[in-house]
Amino acid sequence: MLQQLVVVVPPSRSETSAEVLAAVDLGSNSFHMIVGELRHGQMVVLDRLRETVRLAEGLSKNGEISAAARVRAVDCLARFGQRLREVHAANVRAAGTSTLRRAQEDSGFLAEAEAALGHPIEIIPGHEEARLIYKGVVHSLPPNKGLRLVMDIGGGSTEVILGMAAEPQKLESLHLGCVSMTEQFFPDGRITKAAFEAARRAARLELRPVKSFFRDASPFESIGTSGTILATENVATALGLIDSHTLTRDVLEQLIERVLGFDSIENLKLIGLADRRAQVWPGGLAILVELITVLRVEKLAVSDGALREGLLYDLAGRLHHEDARERSVRAMMSRFQVDAGQAKRVVTTAILLHAQCAGHWQLKSPLTPNILKWSAELHEIGLDISHDGYQRHGAYIAEHADMPGFPRAEQRFLAYMIQNQRHQPDARLLQSLPRDWRESALRLSLLLRLAVLLNRSRTETAIPPVKISVQNRNVALRFDPDWLALNPLTVADLEREQGYLQAIGFVLTFS
Repeated sequence: MLQQLVVVVPPSRSETSAEVLAAVDLGSNSFHMIVGELRHGQMVVLDRLRETVRLAEGLSKNGEISAAARVRAVDCLARFGQRLREVHAANVRAAGTSTLRRAQEDSGFLAEAEAALGHPIEIIPGHEEARLIYKGVVHSLPPNKGLRLVMDIGGGSTEVILGMAAEPQKLESLHLGCVSMTEQFFPDGRITKAAFEAARRAARLELRPVKSFFRDASPFESIGTSGTILATENVATALGLIDSHTLTRDVLEQLIERVLGFDSIENLKLIGLADRRAQVWPGGLAILVELITVLRVEKLAVSDGALREGLLYDLAGRLHHEDARERSVRAMMSRFQVDAGQAKRVVTTAILLHAQCAGHWQLKSPLTPNILKWSAELHEIGLDISHDGYQRHGAYIAEHADMPGFPRAEQRFLAYMIQNQRHQPDARLLQSLPRDWRESALRLSLLLRLAVLLNRSRTETAIPPVKISVQNRNVALRFDPDWLALNPLTVADLEREQGYLQAIGFVLTFS
């Protein structure tokens, strides 16, 4: 993937140790830790740590963990433990997955690991791992009342979950992992077509017992998460094979052909592929292409939420049933001391304008009024940093902060809106959005610009009704003539706005 950019929020002075929560995921390839706190009803991430440990690589057939792998694991957990002590995290849940499920229980490793971390470590079964993965994904995406198929390829196992809304219905944990598959079918590091075919055949056989339940379900949204899938999306994006952050079988087949152009894993170098991920990517890629082929997945979206987020939310308890994005926006308004009165005035004007032109401008997606509302509520978050260029500060925050419920693309949409609320529009930012969102983004940003402009006085006195009519890229505003005469500054702002909008192909008139 695409490594997630995280805004690290330091603990507040008033927080106590009981307020800080942490989750540790001891995976077969990497160890992850996430530290968070519930503020304003929203989980705020304080810190994230990730280290490649390659625990599965050090596991023998009889369940013994090699000395080198033990050292890597214990050293990593000691660093995690230090961070937990620094943030005074009293509530910690640590979970071991596939490799630790297969390791000898009497080896003494678990006791050594718990001593280094400073907290107990659970060895969770495959189905519990799948449940927590689903929970982590659900809390990282907008609500969906329909079916969701979630898949996660780890180092030693692959989890496949079918759920309805927030509740998982069918959970499967398969003995397929990127580390174990790479070791088995690419044992000497040589990359051959025969090795890929053998790995894919093994994946198909493992999927055979479960494919009918998942494949025969009603239409579902398909979501992938964790290392292999996120890395694959990152490489495909970097190579220009995808634009909308979704993976397809055709894209995966193209990536396999690219990999076959290298003679060994040691020499595997592709743009967007980290060296540490390249070591186990061929096996993971073989699993992924068979997953979406066997389960007939046409498009696989990608989520940042995974086991560690599921552990954290499980530790925190169930959140109230509401759109997590609304919670995120409210929390961000509070965190960055937004003027709620001004935000409400801009929201009211923006929604009024949207209602008048949504039909002509084809702004009928349920997302469009929400994005307009949220960007209006957050348009001044950058003021908490500096008034000079506050729209740029706000855009950076919106794009890179942890906002539970928001997919990356929607955060970029918010960032685009906030960045372009005033001054010269920057059309280049559109390139970070999916192609089919770009025209809507231009039109919505224009509505936000007008709403901000018309409320520049920041007074409680409501502006008089304004009428807007649109046709393609022609925009006409009509005001009460007496009001315009009494507000020459607004007239000057509108005249300047005409020039700004002309630069991006819109014609603004007002009377």
